[in-house]
Parts: sequence; C-alpha cells; structure tokens
Amino acid sequence: MPRMTLIRNGALALVLAHGSLAQAQAPDWTPFVSITPLYQGKASLNGGGDYSANHLLLRAGISGDLGNGRRAGVTLNYDYSNYSFSNPALFNGRAPWGSIERYGFSMPLSLALNDGWSVGIAPAVDWSGERGAASGESLSWGGLFSASKRYANGNRLGVGFGAFDRHEKTSVFPILLVDWKLAERWKLVNPLPAGPTGPAGLEIEYQLNSDWSVGLGAAWRSSRFRLSTVNAVANGVGEERGAPVFLRASRNFSKQATLNLYAGMITNGQLRLEDAAGNTLRRVDFEATPFAGATFTLRY
Repeated sequence: MPRMTLIRNGALALVLAHGSLAQAQAPDWTPFVSITPLYQGKASLNGGGDYSANHLLLRAGISGDLGNGRRAGVTLNYDYSNYSFSNPALFNGRAPWGSIERYGFSMPLSLALNDGWSVGIAPAVDWSGERGAASGESLSWGGLFSASKRYANGNRLGVGFGAFDRHEKTSVFPILLVDWKLAERWKLVNPLPAGPTGPAGLEIEYQLNSDWSVGLGAAWRSSRFRLSTVNAVANGVGEERGAPVFLRASRNFSKQATLNLYAGMITNGQLRLEDAAGNTLRRVDFEATPFAGATFTLRY
C-alpha cells in the first residue's frame, strides 16, 4: 500500500543514513536497489461497493562515508499503483481515481557527535499524481529532522519530526527511531524502510539464525496525490490512509542480497476525495483488507 508518500521516501533515506553510522568499516560508497510488488485485496466500502489495488515500488540510490562521522546519499523512488473500484456508492458509483504514479528523490545527511549522538536531515521532493495530472500541481516537498543516540551495548534510540507541504496541506509530526535489543534474539525496531509499510511504525523482530528473521509490527500510512485534469474532480486531491498490521519473514542470502516477505491487514482504512483547493468532498471508510508483498534488496 503506497505513512505519507513524501514521508516514506524521506524516512527511507533517514533510516539508511542513521543506520550507516553504526556499520564499522563500511565501504566509502554503497549503491543499492530494491523492488517491491504488492497486492492489496478487495476492501468493502462503507455505503456499498469495494476496491482493490496493485502496487510496484522501486528504490535506488547510494550512501557514502564523507569522513569525520559524516554520511550523505541520494535515494530515487518510483511507485506505480493501479486501483480498481466496483460500484462505490458514496463516490456516486464511479471510480474516484485510477492509476497513480509517484517519483522523486531525497538527500539524507547525517553527522556523528560526541557520546554516541548523531543528527540527521533528509530533504525530499516528490511528484505524485493520477495519470494525466498536471506535473506542476503534483509537487510535494519537505524533510525529516532527527537526533539519535547509540549506546555502548549497541542499542539506539532517537526522536525528531517531519514537516511536509503536500497537495494543499502542510503537516508537522513527530518521529521515533528505535533499534533496541530486548533479549538474546529479540529486538524492537522500526519496520524495514524498503518494505510496503515503510519505516513509520514499530516491529518486534526475532532472529531465527544468521540467515532468517521474522517480525510482527504495525505502522501508519497515508498517500496523497493530485488527480487528473480530466477527472470528474479536475485537479482535485485523492488520499488513501490506514494502519497496516503485518507479519514479516526475511532471508539474507549474503551481505548484499535480502528477500523480505510480508502479509497482513490494513485496518482503520479511509479514502478521501478533495477539490483542487483541498476541501473535503467525500470521506469513505473501508473494512479491514488483506495485503501481501515481497521486497528484494541488493547492495553492491
């Protein structure tokens, strides 16, 4: 299911930047790519009708060590989502939108301070809209800002905030960065940044062995996008939001290649339709719906 589109892109970069600080003797520059196909099952809409969606999420970038505890990088993203609606009564029986594309980039920067502290910033720019939307009206931008502390035992805890301007709305929200060992094989972490839920949430992870791990978590997701100029609500704004609860199984084939499998339910879901000025026209809740996906990540 494609927290906010820009949040997800920026958070991916920020988690990569902070996580890289903990890697001893990391290569100077590390390119990476990931691909995530995702199926979102049929969800019943309040008032009648239903919808489903298929998503493809692509990420590519590079992260590098600048020396003196400084790291920087660039993350490029492209998401494609195809929505299918059937008799959505509260949308007057017609699909509020069809295929959505999102592309953009973020530039994570992080700096190590004294006593295990580090600070990070991840500015991001995205274009997100239905096919046929005006590109100038599809622009969103903002950034994530954080500070975290790495303790002597390897645990890490951080806080920060995000600020984004996205399609007629500006949002400011807190963020939490966690990588905390609970027991020999148990950890509390943020969800994997390249996965379908994004890192805006919490996950309990159990390490089965050196190759396999499993996790149980929850996150909050919101995706906003500009509508087509020929949509019934021309230049309007669509939004899909919900709280994914998921199971994850991960396989490390090597230090460079990882496969993550996901399955879960999207709860507290809602679709929103707004006019070109961001005024709400329709707000439709949908019942819990299943989703399943896989992420393959390769680092060079």
